[in-house]
Amino acid sequence: MSQASYSVQGDIAVVTMNNPPVNGLGLELRRGIVDGLSAALADPAVRAIVLTGAGKAFSGGADIREFNTPKTFAEPNLMTVISLIENASKPVVAAVHSVAMGGGLELALGCHFRVASPGAQIALPEVKLGLLPGAGGTQRLPRVVPFEMAMNMIVTGEPVLSEKFKGTRLFDAIIEGDLIAGAVAFARAAVDGNRGLPRVRDLKVEYPHAEAFTQFAIQTATAVAPRYPAPRKCAEAVGAAATMPFDQGLAFERRCFGELVDTPESRALRHIFFGERAASKIPDVPEDTPLRPIRSAAVIGAGTMGGGIAMNFANAGIPVRLLEVKQEPLERGMATIRRNYENTARKGRLKPEDVEKRMGLITPTLSYQDIADADIVVEAVFEDMPVKEAVFRQLDAVMKPGAILASNTSTLDVDQIAAFTKRPQDVIGTHFFSPANVMRLLEVVRGAKTAKDVLATTLALAKKIRKLGVVSGVCDGFIGNRMIEQYSRQAAYMLEEGATPQQVDRAIERFGFAMGPFRMADLAGNDVGWYIRKRRYLERPDMLYPKIPDKVCELGRFGQKTGAGYYRYETGKRDAIPDPVIEKLIADHRAELGITPRRISDDEIVHRLIFALVNEGARILEEGIALRASDIDMIYLTGYGFPAHVGGPMLYADVCGLYNVVNRMKGFAALGHGDTAFWTPAPLLARLAAEGKGFNG
Repeated sequence: MSQASYSVQGDIAVVTMNNPPVNGLGLELRRGIVDGLSAALADPAVRAIVLTGAGKAFSGGADIREFNTPKTFAEPNLMTVISLIENASKPVVAAVHSVAMGGGLELALGCHFRVASPGAQIALPEVKLGLLPGAGGTQRLPRVVPFEMAMNMIVTGEPVLSEKFKGTRLFDAIIEGDLIAGAVAFARAAVDGNRGLPRVRDLKVEYPHAEAFTQFAIQTATAVAPRYPAPRKCAEAVGAAATMPFDQGLAFERRCFGELVDTPESRALRHIFFGERAASKIPDVPEDTPLRPIRSAAVIGAGTMGGGIAMNFANAGIPVRLLEVKQEPLERGMATIRRNYENTARKGRLKPEDVEKRMGLITPTLSYQDIADADIVVEAVFEDMPVKEAVFRQLDAVMKPGAILASNTSTLDVDQIAAFTKRPQDVIGTHFFSPANVMRLLEVVRGAKTAKDVLATTLALAKKIRKLGVVSGVCDGFIGNRMIEQYSRQAAYMLEEGATPQQVDRAIERFGFAMGPFRMADLAGNDVGWYIRKRRYLERPDMLYPKIPDKVCELGRFGQKTGAGYYRYETGKRDAIPDPVIEKLIADHRAELGITPRRISDDEIVHRLIFALVNEGARILEEGIALRASDIDMIYLTGYGFPAHVGGPMLYADVCGLYNVVNRMKGFAALGHGDTAFWTPAPLLARLAAEGKGFNG
């Protein structure tokens, strides 16, 4: 069945793309467009052709379902389709609505005329995948909009509303009302008016300082995104539109596209693109699983996490009740929420009236009875099982049937928490990351008895509150914190062996992490990890831990909140200042252990930290705690500051080659300090390395 329909309205043919959800330009749709074009050109009664899209888009560009398959470049490829349209003997009018992005916009640029409905999002966003437009976008767009505007659109990939192009050659008309009727009338008038078959390729780029502006754009792109080659290449290709004949510029664009496809940065960004979309797909939960309605919410605990979680609901327009056991912390929590909103408003990112609207959606309460009718309740109290037990027994008693009972636990057993209720099917883990109103990750913990509709509803809710929901099974620390524990252990072992906190942080930050392990610990609160370690000492006495982190906490140095941790902090500032107290503590501890410090290279620091994540990640995959390697990467990219240009720890291991990863781990074990058994490769890692495979296929 063709993915493009064909109809005739009098003397005008209408070819409608129909490949939901966004009319991705896959092979079948490309064939359908060509078939429709051929039928119209062969019919003497047809004088012009309108090309449009069904449903929610004109076209969102390439069909992502065909990425990395032979269909992507099979004939007719997009460039062939554009060439056929461009050289057609009858006028072709693109009728653009809703979305025209990437290849969709390039397709429209190949038409003789273009009309659009107001509010359509127009973009060439390929740079966000580490690429550039590969079907003439860098050469045609600068010929129909101001050169600087084209440069900015292509280098940033940001969308622009169709009405912003009024007065440019991109759109010949902005049509209010019925777009197809307007496009058909425009096509008829174009023929009657003998407007010919104008081609974008034949236009000149009219900008007197193109070369100078191109150099400025290249320098700016390099400064803003030094780790990414795509913005620079985009600027170079747009510049070529002004300095080269069209066909020569098109060839330059293709060369640049080919160079970018093979870069590790593009591979990483494409991995992220697909990984985010895969995260919501759960093999045993059908996509059409009925969802529970979420019209209201409640949050238990008005501290930093609880307040941030409540803000998420309010930001999405969901009324939320915020419960505390005492008036003073409740008032403090509400004051913090207001302060957060007012700070956002001062920065111009929120209107003053929106502050009041969102505050109006958050109702403080001291009574569990006031939250009984909420559709979902999120517990955000102290990370202690007896405290969680008291809360969930109370929730079980008061919440209405069918309400989702969620725990914001970061490490505790969700199945044990569910067992405190008579409705374990309604219990799920929702691990928000701090600050909860800012961080994009939501680790969704599926208990053994969590109902499928509860899981599906929670993932849908994650999208509504603008989070990336990634599913984890139940284990101590789930995916993210279970892995970061090994990362943190290696960081502390390297302090014992000869490194300093600032050296470790500096090395991993140069690699691209947002923050090194010791700055991260100071920000999160060193007492949080200390509390978990104390529990571990009882539950897992076999697990070895370096003792420097405990000694830092024994001095009351819990990080930024106490003004001192691995670094010291001045009041009102977040600058991490090296502290002689920590230097002495580390030196004294080495002396106790009889360790002579050695020089540790930045390369060793980076790879011990990352391969610690990888080895534990492999165990998590094999145990089924994570569904796929890309889920682990998405967690680390959105929750732990892992550099996007690398694509996550598991993809980085694939790029390095798992054989090389295993060999490097053997070298770390041979150092002979710390928990050397940890560096025994996880069975999955060892097997894939032996087979010459990767985590991501």
